[in-house]
Amino acid sequence: MNKKNQELLPPIQDLLLHSGDMVMLERILSVDDEQTLAECIPQAGAWYADHAGNMPAWIGIELMAQAIAAHVGLLKRRQNLPPKQGVLLGTRSYKAQVAAFAANQVLHIKVALAYRDDSGLGAYDCSISNNTGELVNATLKVFEPDDFQSFLQGNPA
Repeated sequence: MNKKNQELLPPIQDLLLHSGDMVMLERILSVDDEQTLAECIPQAGAWYADHAGNMPAWIGIELMAQAIAAHVGLLKRRQNLPPKQGVLLGTRSYKAQVAAFAANQVLHIKVALAYRDDSGLGAYDCSISNNTGELVNATLKVFEPDDFQSFLQGNPA
């Protein structure tokens, strides 16, 4: 994506249904119909910081989930539709090469659509990298029901 298109991307807070310090991504770097690249810079004083001020690597699953939510939100925005609530169903394998992400280290979170069906079920191939290479990879499974409240109550959509 060129610089001109990057300037058209909205602030991350406009794409996620999260608020306050639960918004963990800094910004979206690029997006297309199939993938999104986001950025996160872990902070030593954040709620998630370990005793050394680093972000535990297991929080990477939330970074990936937020990048997926931003991707879906951007696609909805292109269609002039509001973002919908969705859920992270899980992952079969989350492979981390590190135990923690160092504070103030720029992380790039890439999510690429692997599968989506009409019911709202989807899967994304995800990775987190820094300037030295890939640190984490996983495939996340997500679900975006048509009627989120009915889904929460256990009623078929």
